[in-house]
Amino acid sequence: MTSVVFVHGTGVRAKSYEKGLARVVSGLGRVRADIRVARCFWGEEHGASLGLDGASLPVRTKNRGVGGDGALDEDDPLAVWALLEVDPLAELREFAQAAHDGGEETGFAPGRVDPWETVADKVRGLTLEPVAPGAGPAAADTGQTGGSLPRLVADLAPHLDEAAGRVADEISGSLGGTSPAYGIEPIAARAVYALAVQLAEDPYGDDEPLAVDGADRDTLVGALGDQLGGTDRGGFAAGAAKGVAVRALNSYLSPLSSLAHTFRGPITTKSVPASGDILRYQVRGAGVRAAIRAAVREAVEAGNGPVVLLAHSLGGIACVDLLAEPDPPAGVELLVTVGSQAPFLYELDALTALRRGEPLPGAFPRWINVYDERDLLGFVGEKVFPGRVTDLRVNTRQPFPRAHTSYFAHQRLYDLLAPELPK
Repeated sequence: MTSVVFVHGTGVRAKSYEKGLARVVSGLGRVRADIRVARCFWGEEHGASLGLDGASLPVRTKNRGVGGDGALDEDDPLAVWALLEVDPLAELREFAQAAHDGGEETGFAPGRVDPWETVADKVRGLTLEPVAPGAGPAAADTGQTGGSLPRLVADLAPHLDEAAGRVADEISGSLGGTSPAYGIEPIAARAVYALAVQLAEDPYGDDEPLAVDGADRDTLVGALGDQLGGTDRGGFAAGAAKGVAVRALNSYLSPLSSLAHTFRGPITTKSVPASGDILRYQVRGAGVRAAIRAAVREAVEAGNGPVVLLAHSLGGIACVDLLAEPDPPAGVELLVTVGSQAPFLYELDALTALRRGEPLPGAFPRWINVYDERDLLGFVGEKVFPGRVTDLRVNTRQPFPRAHTSYFAHQRLYDLLAPELPK
C-alpha cells in the first residue's frame, strides 16, 4: 500500500495541522481509496515563538504619516475579495455613499415601508440550507466536485445569523431613506460571506485561516445572492455595482496602510508562526529535518509499499534539503511540494543541502511541484531543475495570502495527483 506522508508548512501548530490532515485524508480518499496517509507534525516542537513577549516590537508614536499609493486592478475580482477580508462591509459602505451622493432622499412617509428595510429583512432571513455539494455554475465551470463545500458550510453556519444581522443593520442604517438602487444583492451576499468567514476564523484567537477553494466560495455566495433575488452567482455585476467595488478598493488603500501601522503589534504577533518558522529553519533547520526524517522512516517501516512525501510551503523546503543530503531516507518514490519556496531558495543559493549550480542527486525521487499563480509564496521548478521537476498549476480562485493556505481544500489538486501516485 502506498503511504503519503503529509508534511505541513510554515506557521502550523497542533490544531491547524489536524484540520489540514483531515482535508488531505478526505481529498485523497475520494480519488485513491488505497492510499494510507501518515503524519509528520513538527511545528509544535520546532516552530518559532516570541520568547520575550514581543519586547522587540516598537511602540507606535502619534505620527500618522503612513499612507498608501497606487491602485488595485479594477478588473481583478480577487482584489475585491482581498479588500473584503480586511473590511467585510467596505463595499457596502461605498454603495451607500454612492446612493446618497447620486440619488434622491425619499424621506419618511406615514404608512410607507422603506424598500431598504425589505432588503434588510431578506438578508436577516438568509440560510445555508439550499447550498448543496457541487451546486451552481461556479462548480460546473471549473470541474470542481464540491468535495470541500460541506465543510465550508459547516464552518460558516454557526456564524451566519450574526453576519447577516450586521449586514442588515448596515443596510438599514446607511441606505434607509434613499431611493432604490441596482446591484445591492451580490454586494450584500459578499458582505455576509466575508463577515461569516471573519467570525469563523476568530482573528484574535488561535485558529488558522479557513482553507477555502474559490469555486466553493462563489457557489456559496451565489446561493446567498439567489435568496436575495440577485442573479450574480458570486461574480461581479456590471455597471453601478462594479463601479462601487472599484471605488471601495481605491478609497481604502491609504486607510488600510495606516491601519496596518496602528495594529503592527497584533499583526506581527499573529504572523510570527508563519514568518518566524522560516527564519528559524534557516538557522535551526536541523531539528525540523530530523523530525521529517523520523516521520518518513516511520512511514516506510509501517507500510509495505512506496512512500510519497506531500509537503506544503516550508515543509517542501525541508523535504528537498532532506532528500538532497548524502544519506537520504530510503523508500521515497515521489516528492510532491505544494506552494513551496524550494526552487526560489535554490536560485538564491539558500538551500541547506544543495548549493546553486549543483544538480539534484541521481537518487533524488521524482518531483512534482504544485503552485497557484495567486500564491506569492509558491514558485516553479521546471526551469530551475530542467528534466527533474514537473510543475502543476492549480487555481484556487483565492487572493493572497489565502491562496497559500487553500490548496488542500481544492479538489482539483487531488484529481491531478491521483494518476501520479505510485500503486
